[in-house]
Formats: sequence, C-alpha cells, structure tokens
Amino acid sequence: MSVPLVGSPTPVSVPVLAPELVDARRPRHGETAVRRAGRVVRRLLASSAAQDTGIAERLAQSIQQPVTTGRQIAVTSIRGGAGKTTLAALLSLTYAHYRSDPVLALEADPALGTLPHRLGTREVRWSTSDLARIVDPGMRITDLTGYLSPFTGGGWLLPGSQGSVGTMLDLETYRVVVTSLRRYFAATVVDCETLPAEVARTALVTTQARVLAVPATPEGIASTRSVLEWMGGLHKRLLPTTVVVLVRTAPIAGVDVRKATEMLAAGGVTVLSLPYDRHLAAGGAIRTELLGERTARAATRIAAEVMDRAARRQGGQQQGAAPAAHLPAGRPPLGDPYGSPHPADHGFPQAPAAPPAPGAQSPAPGIHPASPGSSSVGLPPQGPGASLW
Repeated sequence: MSVPLVGSPTPVSVPVLAPELVDARRPRHGETAVRRAGRVVRRLLASSAAQDTGIAERLAQSIQQPVTTGRQIAVTSIRGGAGKTTLAALLSLTYAHYRSDPVLALEADPALGTLPHRLGTREVRWSTSDLARIVDPGMRITDLTGYLSPFTGGGWLLPGSQGSVGTMLDLETYRVVVTSLRRYFAATVVDCETLPAEVARTALVTTQARVLAVPATPEGIASTRSVLEWMGGLHKRLLPTTVVVLVRTAPIAGVDVRKATEMLAAGGVTVLSLPYDRHLAAGGAIRTELLGERTARAATRIAAEVMDRAARRQGGQQQGAAPAAHLPAGRPPLGDPYGSPHPADHGFPQAPAAPPAPGAQSPAPGIHPASPGSSSVGLPPQGPGASLW
C-alpha cells in the first residue's frame, strides 16, 4: 500500500497522451504482407529450423542468467532522434518477458520524455523526483510498486516527469533513486538524456553496462567515434561493457554496416544494428506482436549482448563462469562483493567532463563509482525457449 508524501500533496494521475491522439493511431506491422508471406515460404523450404531454435535458446539463456546484484544499464545517445528511447523500451520489454525477477524501466530524460508512451502506459502519477523524497531502505518491493506503473510482460516503469516542460532531474535525485532501487530489481534500464548532459555522463560510469544509440548516418558514426575515444579515457573497462547500436530510422540504408562496425569496434566495444521497422517508425506504444521478424531477432540479440556485459564482473567471476545464485530480498550487503574494481562498483562519482567535439583531445579524469546492493526475486519464470516475438 502506498504511503503519501509527507508535507506535500499526493500527485494526480496525468494522461501520457490525449485520448483522441491515442485512438487516431492505427498500428502497422513492422513488415509488409509480401515480406511476411515470403518468409513463410522460405521456412517451408529451408531446413534451418533446428539451428534457429538453438540460437534463440542461447540468447534466452544469456538474458535469463542469474545475477547476484541488480544490474543497471544506461541507454543514451549523442543527439535526439537517434532511437534512444525506442531502444530502451525494447530492452525493457525483452528483459521483462524473459527474466523471472523484477525489471525496472527508469526514465532519466524527464523533459517530455516518451518512454511511458512507448511502453504502453496510459497515465503517470509518481515521478523520479517524487520517489526520491520517500524511498526508504526498509521498504519491501510490494510497498515500492505502489509508486510505479506496470507495463507489458510484468515490468515496472518510473517516469521522469508528468510531461511538464522545464522539469529537471538533478544529479542528487538521480543518485538517490538509482542507489535505493538497485536491490529490488535484477535489471534496470535507464533511459538517459542525450550526451553531454550531466546525468547521462554520470550514468555512463555508474551502471554495469551502457548502450549508445547511434543514427545509421555518416555524421552519427563520426560523432560516436569521438565519444568512444572519450569513454576509453575515463576507465579501461567502460568500452568492453558498451554496446553500440546502429539504429535505422529510414528504409534506405544511410551507411555500410560492415564499414561502420570496423570504425567503431575498438577497445572491446560490440557493434550491433537495429533494422528499420514500420511499426517502430510510426511511434506510439510498442506492440511486440507487430514487430518485424528481423527487428525482433535484433532486439533479442541486443538484450543478450548487453546482459552478458552487465554481468561480466559479479562476485569476482569472469563472464562465462558458473552463475551465482540469487540473493534474497533485503538490505544490500556491506562492503565490495566484487573481487576487482569496476567503474560502477565503488562510490558514486561526480559526472565526468563532457565528451569533446569531434577531433578534440579526450580528457581522462578519475573514476570513483558506487556500491551495489542485492536483487530480489519475484515474477514467474519464462522457459529458456520461450519467445517474446
């Protein structure tokens, strides 16, 4: 049961989008009818069904791997319109479907952010700043979810605002929320502001994995290369736990994906792509059953790659070691549960300096990141072969 804020009025639910705008939208399938029919024919003639099933199971196992502490994933971009929020929503929906424990989508891009609408939420009530004033270490997850909005698959959403222009999310509010909520959720997807905003820069070094949404254009590739050089100067483990996603927002390819991958895949960065999809391009709530098959497969692969990197250092184990069991819900353990340093494992830092303009020299400030807590177990499990799509 929710406890009202002390000394302040209880927030009123606000529609995410005017009803007439919601009803006016006609969702489209991500692929044309001709393409879908052609795929059915190819499946009847091909003999790769067993191989496809094996790949799907391996990806599902990566997404579902146990974690001993909550894994937080920052999704950001170098400019607006790169597909950052769409990517954050796809990751949130995928983790909520496959994982058996609680998943949170946290909006750290409060100024008219669209994450609630992309996740199909009709109304928002409590925001990040509201929760920062009341969250308490003694809360149980059943207390906390009264302040969150559910979304498809069993996940939870914490909006950045109620759609008010000029709403700001300061660094202290972000720090309180992410450090307090980590022990409740096995996976938290943080939809950040675009770089070089202060919260986005801080999220890069305080989360266990990071995703850069990059417009699949020559300008997007050039700018992202400069940002990666800057990140490499911050900490040697930032790049190996970073996934760059080339997002196509138009049906015509803007760049050669192979060449773009060669340019960006330095220092251990993984480069993947999200194809153009009519359903995603139309905006509005994402309905996974309407995604094109290529888009659905790409989203699952991205989610698996990101979780592999987020879980790379836990309990002193390297990626690929035997998974550790879940810790029960409760207060976060004291001390450092990791056997070695990681950017997000020691102390909450001040935001690093903003990334340089393309061609400028990259600074290399020190890192002093935050202590993790434990995750709790909640929702019923999905089988390793269960498909979201």
